[in-house]
Amino acid sequence: MDFIKNLLADLGVQATIAGYLANMIMIVGIGALGILAHFITKKVILKVITPYIRNNRFKWDNYLLERKVIQRLSHLVPAVIIYYFSFSFPSYQHWIAKGVAIYIIVVTLAVLDALLNALNDFYCTFEVSKMRPIRGYIQVAKIIIFTIGGILAISNLIGESPLILLSGIGALSAVVMLIFKDSILGLVAGVQLTSNDMVRVGDWIEMPKYGANGDIIDISLNTVKVQNFDKTITTIPTYALISDSFINWRGMQNAGGRRIKRSIRLDTGSIAFCSPEMIDKFKKIHYLSDYIAGKEKEIEQYNLENEIDRSSPVNGRALTNIGVFRAYIQNYLEHHPKIHKSMTRMVRQLEPGETGLPLEIYAFTNDTAWAAYEGIQSDIFDHILAVAPEFGLRVFQSPSGHDMKSLSARERVGYYEVR
Repeated sequence: MDFIKNLLADLGVQATIAGYLANMIMIVGIGALGILAHFITKKVILKVITPYIRNNRFKWDNYLLERKVIQRLSHLVPAVIIYYFSFSFPSYQHWIAKGVAIYIIVVTLAVLDALLNALNDFYCTFEVSKMRPIRGYIQVAKIIIFTIGGILAISNLIGESPLILLSGIGALSAVVMLIFKDSILGLVAGVQLTSNDMVRVGDWIEMPKYGANGDIIDISLNTVKVQNFDKTITTIPTYALISDSFINWRGMQNAGGRRIKRSIRLDTGSIAFCSPEMIDKFKKIHYLSDYIAGKEKEIEQYNLENEIDRSSPVNGRALTNIGVFRAYIQNYLEHHPKIHKSMTRMVRQLEPGETGLPLEIYAFTNDTAWAAYEGIQSDIFDHILAVAPEFGLRVFQSPSGHDMKSLSARERVGYYEVR
């Protein structure tokens, strides 16, 4: 500063004006030097190290670039230069130092924020991140860091110890608890979800209360995002997964089998004993030949041992069309290439009602993909519905308008024939 004043004085500038001009020149010079240092740091040094970072064998440093950690660090260089030359302005040095300190705190907070984001991005590259997400913990760390940074900035501005502000915050703890209620609940819920392995990113969950039915795409401190199958996004509070019930289909996906549990309803009026002609017909069916042969021997032996009079079909044991049909479906499932062979396979009757006799198919497909599962299930029931008449059975269906119209037409024809 004195050098500039003396130089201006040598040029014939008055002392008062020389002092003002020297201050202006110093301010412009410091500003230009800071801009130049920032330019060199950001445009030159970063361009030199960026290719090295992208081409080395490590991956973690790439996330530092993507989250602009190094770019934000470059903002510290002008602050250091300004603080170094602040001693040239003894009258304003105290205020300049305060401003620089606050600026450094803000830049440091921005750097730490980007660093934590880069840490989360790098952690997400590991498979364990789906089971143990850390985004909620990182958000808590950000809250703590920004709170500490705010306290330091305010204490530096007012010239008081940070402990005084901390004691004030202690008095306002009830207000703080109210403000961060959701964050605290989310943190506790996140710890429970993670420790108990209740949900992971990629899990298919179903939560009708919130209209969620799809895959989890993100787990954060306060929310869990679910992409539904219609591609809409449902946001669920993290603590709701603890307080409310939901279905997680991960077990089904890990087991490799997806359950089929569907019934067809048979008209009870079509159920009857098998006639000899029907038995001969059933013997020609590939999946029934061994079953019919074994059952005939078993029934004949039982009736002989118990001296059953078979002149009436009610006496003793006999094959029924629904029993043979049930055995056919069971064998059909046993030989189906898309049915899981190590899981339960069962064909059972449910309680008959006004809509007929429900015959339920209970089995598991060996493909858990939704489209494939629906295709397999549809193929199975297409076949079952088509073969039911071959066993003398009728699938129950409520009368439709066409049925009523046909019945009315037959009644009119019968009426005219009578006349």
